Amino acid sequence: MYNVLTLNSISETGLNKLNPKKYNIASEMENPDGIILRSYEMHGMELPDSLAAVARAGAGTNNIP
Repeated sequence: MYNVLTLNSISETGLNKLNPKKYNIASEMENPDGIILRSYEMHGMELPDSLAAVARAGAGTNNIP
């Protein structure tokens, strides 16, 4: 099971593509394996060692360290 943190309101249409048997998705959690965001400013955020991937829903990566 992978833990995925969402930092903004992400469309349910997109989140529903992630199998709930494989992905635990929440807007608050510690030590996520992945993060999905839209426009959240991550530069001041402490990233956990568990983090393997960041997915940006939208264009650009300037808000991702």
